[in-house]
Amino acid sequence: MNAAARFFVAGRVQGVFYRASTRSRAQALGLRGHAHNLPDGRVEVLAVGAADAIDVLEEWLWDGPVHAVVTAVSRESATVDEAGEGFALG
Repeated sequence: MNAAARFFVAGRVQGVFYRASTRSRAQALGLRGHAHNLPDGRVEVLAVGAADAIDVLEEWLWDGPVHAVVTAVSRESATVDEAGEGFALG
């Protein structure tokens, strides 16, 4: 059974390949969903798949790629249908 979670990642996370790195990590974990830049400078990540893989992604979101500086990661519940077919960047 699939689980779903929405994350909001704050800090220096735009312009440092955060979304592309998140997509690669999520795909390696077998997750689907999306990563979008938000106007306020945060990145929104929606992940759907195995609950343990989502937990692993959440831990990774705190680090991100080399040039990211993450100051906060918040998690909300989400629905499985929100993710679409694959992992997309927006």
